Amino acid sequence: MKNMYRSLDVAQSRFSGLPNVIGMGLGYKKRGRQDTDEPAIIFFVDKKLPIEALGIDDVIPKRIAGKSTDVIEVGEIRLLGRTVKLRPAMPGVSIGHFKVTAGTFGAVVKDRKTDELLILSNNHVLANATDGRDGKSKLGDPVWQPGSYDGGSSDDLIGHLVRFVPFSRFNNDVNCKLASMGIRAANAVIQTVRPHYNLRLETRGGSNLVDCALARPLKPELISPEVMEIGKVNGTGEIAPGARVKKSGRTSGFTEGTVKAVNVSLNVNMGHGNDVVRFNDQVMAELKSQPGDSGSLIMDRDNRAVGLLFAGSNDYTVFNPIQTVCDQLGVDIV
Repeated sequence: MKNMYRSLDVAQSRFSGLPNVIGMGLGYKKRGRQDTDEPAIIFFVDKKLPIEALGIDDVIPKRIAGKSTDVIEVGEIRLLGRTVKLRPAMPGVSIGHFKVTAGTFGAVVKDRKTDELLILSNNHVLANATDGRDGKSKLGDPVWQPGSYDGGSSDDLIGHLVRFVPFSRFNNDVNCKLASMGIRAANAVIQTVRPHYNLRLETRGGSNLVDCALARPLKPELISPEVMEIGKVNGTGEIAPGARVKKSGRTSGFTEGTVKAVNVSLNVNMGHGNDVVRFNDQVMAELKSQPGDSGSLIMDRDNRAVGLLFAGSNDYTVFNPIQTVCDQLGVDIV
């Protein structure tokens, strides 16, 4: 490859101004769809055009300074910002229910019954942290990319909420009329001596296994399965303490870390006062994440999906095992 640099210099000086040419470099020639080991000067064009559509001086020669050339169509090259509108949108970028600030597009998944492609993220990202009865969201609600915090609006509609696993809240107010009467009577007695005290009865809700939801894109071509800064997902894998993992998130981008514990049970503050949700069978990793990274796909060294990020602290990240997520939603990772 070393003796190719002079030929590249010649190519850049003579042909960099050609219309449609957006760049050039050194690589290996491709014949048809097959890669070869033949060194070549690679021309990158926005769109390949037939020779008859080009002027005689606009045609790239088959050889330059004795070296082969190749032309590759790459389309428009643009910055792939995580908080901007991106079409096709890819996992790792900002997304959210229209009432939510912003989270992360986790993965493209396929419905096990219909084979349609869907967008995977958290319930609290795509469905506004609903328990299915609170009116926070409903099926068919708009999903924006980017999320509203990043400037998303109805002009950035990418799909609609199609499925979610409802949260089971840790505590719920008791609605029983008899219990309410008892509480009022007890408060009447207590407040004669402690006027600022107030009793409230609560029931404990069940635990949760996942924080996940799906959106149906307006068109399949509006989404891409390759994860930003990571690439193609190679199926799913198992996870164990000590395993190395990585993620691509809206806020902190690409980070790597180590699994510290599995089968974790913990209480998660949902960020609204005393809104606490209990989770079981989770995974804790020493992996950097920040608000807005929720929904990120967790992957192992071999790019296998192992989890769905949904919570964390300054130094640790908590995620749902990916197989549980897929089984609960009836989907598979693409």
